[in-house]
Amino acid sequence: MKFVALISGGKDSFFNIHHCLSQGHELIALANLYPQDPNKDEIDSFMFQTVGHDIIDNYSQLLNVPLYRQAITGGSSNQHLEYSITKDDEIEDLYQLLSKVKSNHPDVEGVSCGAILSHYQRSRVENVCDRLSLTSLAYLWQRDQYELMQEMCQNLLDARLIKVAAIGLNENHLGKSISQLFAQLVKLNQLYEVHICGEGGEFETLVFDSPIFKDKKLAVIDKQIINHSNDDVSYLKVKVEVIDKDFPSEYSNITPPDLLTKEFDEILDEVKASPDIKSLSINDTPEKSTVENVYSKESIFSTKTKLYISNLISLETDIKDQAVEIFQKLTEILIHNDLTFNDIQHITLLLSDMTNFTDINSIYGQNFQDLYLPPSRICVETNLKTDIQLSCIVLKHHGNNLKSGHHIRSRSYWAPQNIGPYSQTIIETRESYKLASLSGQIPLIPSTMVLSTEKIEFDSVFSLQHLYRVKTLANVNKLGSIICFITSDKYLSVVSNTWKEYYSGIEDGKTGLGQLVIVQVSALPKNARVEWGGISYESVSSMYDDDDDDEEEKKNEDKLNSLIEKFEVNSHVDVNKDGSMKIVTLFTNESQLVQEALDYNDDKNYIQVVASHSLITKLTSGSGFEFLPVENVWDYKGNHYNYSIIWKLEN
Repeated sequence: MKFVALISGGKDSFFNIHHCLSQGHELIALANLYPQDPNKDEIDSFMFQTVGHDIIDNYSQLLNVPLYRQAITGGSSNQHLEYSITKDDEIEDLYQLLSKVKSNHPDVEGVSCGAILSHYQRSRVENVCDRLSLTSLAYLWQRDQYELMQEMCQNLLDARLIKVAAIGLNENHLGKSISQLFAQLVKLNQLYEVHICGEGGEFETLVFDSPIFKDKKLAVIDKQIINHSNDDVSYLKVKVEVIDKDFPSEYSNITPPDLLTKEFDEILDEVKASPDIKSLSINDTPEKSTVENVYSKESIFSTKTKLYISNLISLETDIKDQAVEIFQKLTEILIHNDLTFNDIQHITLLLSDMTNFTDINSIYGQNFQDLYLPPSRICVETNLKTDIQLSCIVLKHHGNNLKSGHHIRSRSYWAPQNIGPYSQTIIETRESYKLASLSGQIPLIPSTMVLSTEKIEFDSVFSLQHLYRVKTLANVNKLGSIICFITSDKYLSVVSNTWKEYYSGIEDGKTGLGQLVIVQVSALPKNARVEWGGISYESVSSMYDDDDDDEEEKKNEDKLNSLIEKFEVNSHVDVNKDGSMKIVTLFTNESQLVQEALDYNDDKNYIQVVASHSLITKLTSGSGFEFLPVENVWDYKGNHYNYSIIWKLEN
């Protein structure tokens, strides 16, 4: 795609241009924001580097593309992690700048952004890109800083320190290149946790030469060190000129990082070497699902912390009318419970035909387009009587900072950007725990957003790596409930072995081995063969922790444990330290046992029943559950069962 590059003069913005070019994108313009007062070298911006702004004009000549500049008139008025339109904020200056670029270059599609770790910076560029129908290209995002700085040096990026503001760095380091200082920066990182790439604001750079500058570079003709009087900050004020290179640069594309990390590559090797699993079942011929004249019963029930809205359908004949009616129902339920779309944590969207996804998604998106953190989502095609079924988890209001998450729309090497109006993860924070809902991950190559064409073993490991990276970024790391969707039972051995190798290798055998449910559905987004999603958690120390249970609570727990032990396979995790919040995963072939669980639950807790339509009809009561219709259900070992239950117990 044709792209405009946001540049500050620093190493990150220019090295990201190099990556964009290496990915086959075409640079057509540069864009820069500078202080409104030309005599001021630096302003108090949370977003933009302005030291060295007076040499930016030269880069247009070095790259032979037009440069667009805009004065920064706003301030850091909106300091929330996720940005929404705010009057007199510097991000509105960025919007005006990129609007000007798009007006002059209507064919521009992408924006190069050098963000590495800053959610603040990335989310603001994404906000502006969304408003202008552009794609943020952030190939440095979440890269390991040691590897990234080493890569910059190896690719002959002549970036020199122009500002220092960290322990171990002083005015004597100004003007030195990152190659000269690489070893020292690594040492400072080990001693004082100084960011190797300066991501903590420890230093800033200016680029004097790069392989992407074909035949010209910058040379210093004068310099002056400026020391801040009130802190240990110094910067270099330079005058430069454009000079010819002795030899034109021999440009070469940067080799992108391997798709799999070393740890996941080792998992892939083990999966390839693993024997096939024979699916075991009490029934020699597992009952296949058939679509009968049965509708999932709509369910609305409330716990102390959440509202669960399950199995919403519409009997309209036109699929768009069905989507509209379902969202009308959802709106009415939310209003009745004094909640909004912004309170929804997660949505499970089931379709009878994935080819209808585009039409449904357009209506879906209209309801979330103004949210900076839309819900996480899982969307699959499975056997339904209607065309659409929607279930969701809604967070009730209790205290500040209840909801956070990651809604990453940039293209990178990290993990897939969201391909719809949903977040990669939404995190619920309570006094004694955190719960993160994790959107379904398929084996998309993040840098291109093209589906992998590798064998199923690679796709299984690759998509699970995506889920792991989202979970790690959320810093909510323990496995609560994981579901793996496959489109053929031929993939059962692969995903089962992937899970076992992942659990022992990456999770180090900590929690959640038995919390996996493997299911077969008819289709997945983009015709993927495998998708991983689920829930992770962390316990939080609370001043209200109390290990003393009264007699009635102990009786209830004994009764519950007795019921759980009746299931052929059962596994549970305690989400908080006192065990008052549990996630239980159960498997059985007996409908009577599922019925017993539904009767015990009595609409007090979330319970999801995973089974075929034909089997769900054997349940005679229990309206308070979410129904996930599938073709087949297996536990993590590959044993087949008629039913699985995912149960969130909140006492």
